Amino acid sequence: MDSLKTFKRYTDSLDSQEQTMPALFIGHGSPMNGIQDNAFSQSWRNIGQQIPVPKAVLVISAHWLTRGTHITAMDTPRTIHDFGGFPQALFDVQYPAPGSPELARETQKLITSTAVGLDHEWGLDHGTWTIVRHMYPAANIPVLQLSIDYYKPAAYHYNLAKELAQLRRKGVLIIGSGNMIHNLGMIAWDKMNEPNYGYDWAIEIHSLFKDKISAGDHQALINYESLGTAAKLAIPTPDHYFPLIYLMALQGDNEKPQFFNDQLVGGSLNMTSVKFGIS
Repeated sequence: MDSLKTFKRYTDSLDSQEQTMPALFIGHGSPMNGIQDNAFSQSWRNIGQQIPVPKAVLVISAHWLTRGTHITAMDTPRTIHDFGGFPQALFDVQYPAPGSPELARETQKLITSTAVGLDHEWGLDHGTWTIVRHMYPAANIPVLQLSIDYYKPAAYHYNLAKELAQLRRKGVLIIGSGNMIHNLGMIAWDKMNEPNYGYDWAIEIHSLFKDKISAGDHQALINYESLGTAAKLAIPTPDHYFPLIYLMALQGDNEKPQFFNDQLVGGSLNMTSVKFGIS
């Protein structure tokens, strides 16, 4: 009975508020951005300071791929170091933000298009903590992750994300974390420090993605496989692209995209990020 009372108090606290929280797609790039003070991390920090303080953060990260859809539901999610070959300082980072089993259950109830599992094992992977630790360094805001069912098409993720929109009106900041252009096999390592360097095909699809986002052409973005050879090179696998689909589904009426960190990196990556909502 006590747990039911706690759940009710939490859901009551999520009553719709006058100001809808923004929604973000963030190109997270290298895990090193999690500990570096650079233009990308500075923009994340600035956004955290500029927008209203959220009641919780829900992240759809390119690095939690599952069969079925799951949401973290533990009190204290662990910091996951899901990478290799980086300095020890990166592995030493802990981001001790609380979780929220109550919000996990509330989100589970909101999603009716599929069953959502409550996960007690995952935690916060680098698609989440490398960004959120810059936005909220005090680690005092609950952070949850929603997994990506890797066996479902883009339209599935778009429709599921529509069901999350209500959370924006309840003080929850929703972040899709990935990269629109993410072809690790073609990186020009000798050009990593050259500002805004991209192959011709990356420049082409970078411009096309921005045009489609600006026009609100959700269907074209859902059907990304029909956007030509450049799109196929940009998205050899859809894991880093699907978080953008979640953001597009959350676009509200009259919300215009605001682009930031709009750069190509190493020829075959981009950090381009998008915000809907509060200016």
